[in-house]
Amino acid sequence: MENQWATYFEENQKVWDNRVETHLQSAFYDQAGFMAGNSSLTEIEANALGDVSGKSLLHLQCHFGQDTLSWARQGAIVTGIDFSEKAIQAARAITEQLGLNANFVHSDVYDLPNVLNGQYDIVFTSFGGIPWLPDMKKWAAVVGHFLKPGGTFYMAEFHPTLYLFNFDNYKVEYGYFTEQNPYSETVSGTYADPKAGIQGKEHFWNHAISEVMMPLIENGLQVVDYQEFDFSPYNCFHNMVEREPKRFVWGNFGVRLPHVFSLKMNKS
Repeated sequence: MENQWATYFEENQKVWDNRVETHLQSAFYDQAGFMAGNSSLTEIEANALGDVSGKSLLHLQCHFGQDTLSWARQGAIVTGIDFSEKAIQAARAITEQLGLNANFVHSDVYDLPNVLNGQYDIVFTSFGGIPWLPDMKKWAAVVGHFLKPGGTFYMAEFHPTLYLFNFDNYKVEYGYFTEQNPYSETVSGTYADPKAGIQGKEHFWNHAISEVMMPLIENGLQVVDYQEFDFSPYNCFHNMVEREPKRFVWGNFGVRLPHVFSLKMNKS
């Protein structure tokens, strides 16, 4: 972890530690349904990787592991990492309850090469992961470090254009390109439960598509597929409308805004 980011990361980690119990109990995550066999993967990423049976998969920023374990249920040999120790503890407990084979590691993304060995057939990350990271070049180097030659990197993420807006007053409030200093805000509740009695200070960075894609290319990855979607599979921002089942749009402006992008790349 870089010293100039240490305070930001520590405060973000506290925010995510505090969210774990609330998220486990929330309708948003539907933990009861997940334990009963439901997959947490959305229509965007659920079938993007084809048959994952027997393939090793590294999930960066896995929270308490629902998506990681959903891949395990499809036959992948999974490892999930997250900087929240409470989230990793929860993931391990859920894994034991379900009797699945999964490995969970407590680590910041940037520190991961120091605590985890090996390479993987698939490296995966998804919704709401990269805004907590300030340096996409260092992130891409970690992806390249852990991806086997011939392996596949896949991400589904909220579109940086969507992150420009204040979701309450509909005004452009944030920049499109990465800034050295983060946007810092004191937040109450959580996207999974806005009324939850938790509060914390969080720090985040927006990243242009080019700032995400080019460092990956520089680390030996080639684009296989890139898509943009005019909906979110999650009702996780203020003032969203469910246009179709499990397809939410923000603002209901009558125009199609990019909400999510997905990126699939192979390593030579």
